[in-house]
Amino acid sequence: MTDHAADELALRELAARYAIAADEGDGDGYATIFLPGGHLVVFRPDDTDTPSTDLTGHDRLAAVPRLLAERFDRTFHLIGQSIYAIGTDEATGVIYCMAHHLTVNRDGATDHVMHMRYRDDYRRDGHGVWKIAERIAHVDWTETRPADAPNPVRSP
Repeated sequence: MTDHAADELALRELAARYAIAADEGDGDGYATIFLPGGHLVVFRPDDTDTPSTDLTGHDRLAAVPRLLAERFDRTFHLIGQSIYAIGTDEATGVIYCMAHHLTVNRDGATDHVMHMRYRDDYRRDGHGVWKIAERIAHVDWTETRPADAPNPVRSP
């Protein structure tokens, strides 16, 4: 495997680890995908110049999966296509995502879907491992769908 291919695979893995940590409520795993001063910004469709979410640092980032679990019964982040520009110690990337947010109530369930793109800046940490320096998420649009209420047992 070429260095470029290995780097691209490592960056793709970061996107997958981000989604899985968010969905499994793993705050520590989520935060360590970022550099210690890592920055997450989320622009929702109604946002103009000011993002809905603006978090910096592992302590604040580690809270994201817990906040998702408090607000929704389940989440499911599906990562799609991605493209990267990779240098020696810095890289950029664009990753597509459909983020599903399930809410269950006595009448059934709804799935709030965010169609989004992540625009990432990456840097290697002191050990040469790729980390997210900054992730700017743009939610292009949302939709709310009826859903079947899931089995109460959470998947692993």
